[in-house]
Amino acid sequence: MGGTTKEGKDFVPKILAFSTNNISDPGIDLAGSSHMHYPPSVMVISMPCTSGIKPGWILHAVEKGFDGVFIAADGEECAYLPDCSERASRIVKEAQDLLKQKGYEPERLKMSAICSVCAGPFTSQIKDYYETLKKLGPARKG
Repeated sequence: MGGTTKEGKDFVPKILAFSTNNISDPGIDLAGSSHMHYPPSVMVISMPCTSGIKPGWILHAVEKGFDGVFIAADGEECAYLPDCSERASRIVKEAQDLLKQKGYEPERLKMSAICSVCAGPFTSQIKDYYETLKKLGPARKG
């Protein structure tokens, strides 16, 4: 699609971001309170732990109108599970496989570790991801 819709209007990707209560939420909140700008089409859902995300939720989000899903992961800082990073990596792989099976580009899912003071890295990552999604165009089965 090259970043535009059939109507020729600029395409604005809708992004669903999964965030974690104790680790990435404070970093995302800091971005807002510091007036760091990132696309307003990002919707954030908080969870206790990255490893609680189900691959089917990601597919469901794309099927219901989100152009991409961003996981602001706990990284090695998870307070719940010592193997959270490994579990989250498996979830991403399963979700990307599921997206491919359903005809969507696996690049519609991105994960990055975002810490409690990572306002700058969050805004940078989400802006880059937004541009990637603009290049992919609207999520449609291929």
